Amino acid sequence: MKFQQLINIFWSRKRIFLSVFMMTVITTLFVSILLPKQYVATTSVVVDQRNVDPVTGLNSPVSQLLPSYVATQVDVIKSHNVARKVLEKLELSKLKLSDNQQMKKDFPQLEKDFPDLQKKFVKAGGIGDIRDWVADLLLEKLEVKPSRESNMIQFDFASSDPQLAADIANAFADAYIQTSVELRAQPAKITADWFDSQMASLREYLEHAQSVLSTYQQQEGIVDGSDRLDIEKTRLVDLSRQLVEIQSRTNELKSRKDLLASILKQGGSFESLQEVLDSKLIQELKTELAVREAHFAEISQKFKKGNPQYNQAEAQVTSLKKEIQSAVLMVLNSINSMVTSSKQRDDMIAKALAEQKAKVLDLKKKHDQIAVLSREVESAQRTYDEVMHRAIQTRMESELSQTDISILNSAYPPQKAAKPKVLLNMILSIFLGGVLGVGAALLSELMDRRVRSAFDVSEMLGIPVFAVVSAPVAKENRMLWRFNLDKIEQRLNLFIRRINESKSI
Repeated sequence: MKFQQLINIFWSRKRIFLSVFMMTVITTLFVSILLPKQYVATTSVVVDQRNVDPVTGLNSPVSQLLPSYVATQVDVIKSHNVARKVLEKLELSKLKLSDNQQMKKDFPQLEKDFPDLQKKFVKAGGIGDIRDWVADLLLEKLEVKPSRESNMIQFDFASSDPQLAADIANAFADAYIQTSVELRAQPAKITADWFDSQMASLREYLEHAQSVLSTYQQQEGIVDGSDRLDIEKTRLVDLSRQLVEIQSRTNELKSRKDLLASILKQGGSFESLQEVLDSKLIQELKTELAVREAHFAEISQKFKKGNPQYNQAEAQVTSLKKEIQSAVLMVLNSINSMVTSSKQRDDMIAKALAEQKAKVLDLKKKHDQIAVLSREVESAQRTYDEVMHRAIQTRMESELSQTDISILNSAYPPQKAAKPKVLLNMILSIFLGGVLGVGAALLSELMDRRVRSAFDVSEMLGIPVFAVVSAPVAKENRMLWRFNLDKIEQRLNLFIRRINESKSI
């Protein structure tokens, strides 16, 4: 369909178009006037971003900056829990399904916004508590607007009563803050109760570990295992050192003994032995022997053998030599005794060393056992202290009455009604009326199609149009004349006729 045909249709169906258009506009105007006035009260809250834990004083994660945090807060505000708290704050918690007249008397503030509340509740099924149903009605009239550039959240509540709108908006803000505190304290309370239940078992475990350690120390007689172990280790080191020294001395004595035995077996001289050289008795006997041998040499030059002086001097020399040999034998015997004594001492120290080593090993084993038990006690004590610290902290958090949300602006009774918006409704009705008018004109044309121009004839019948005979000009329309529209109509008819003629030619 061409634009010219549309113009012909609209012009021909202009009465239908105008009727629908005017009906829409007038209906909208009457409805806007008759609708009850709605007053919108607004309150706003601000979510703080300091992120400082009031109990620990530490900075919390910056969760408030996340968009999901603000979206969560909006869901909390529009929750049924908050709406029930609003009923309690407005003293509507006593609302019951009773006589309708009595309810109007008890709660007159609800009759303006929710007339015949009892009947509607019964009509809706009457299932459950009427306070829950009223809470859902309050949520339907609540509008929450979070700010995109800040952490401010705005509450709008619409009511026919300005004072009631302000009261409910402020009640929603207070209920939201109260719910926020509860949501923050409730998990902490549950956690604190859990910590309390865990502390009893941890305390029992700590006492058991301490009892096991104390019993073991009493059984073994060890108060401080580390000091005693150090003492025993020092004693073991001393015995080991003494054993090494004694064994070295024994080996040295055995070497000397073997050397004396070899000299004795070969018939050699013992004069060069260190023990002989160190013997004071032998050296004195040797000195006296030298004197006696010198005296014997002088006597032998003066007297012959058989002389009493000669025999006496010779006997003295012989006696000294025997004493020297006896002294040497005594030295040899003393070395043998020393070797024997040294071996006995070696065995004694080696035995003592073995016993001390076993004692140190046993003490070290007990010390290790005490260390294991002590670590269990320390671990149990550390765990108990940490749990007790967390229990105290969570208990304090569960008793917090503060929140990071504060009211920025409280709602006050609005002076002007926000709804209905007559001017906006009229603009919308003009647009809607135009659309409906066009639709009605096209629908009527489709139901009653007519030939309105030479183009329609050529298109519908397929016959060329050679000439158009104009109809006589219609009589003056008095109604149009009265509104000074007759001339406009004539000129438009002439203009359309000329367009049709030019298209047909």
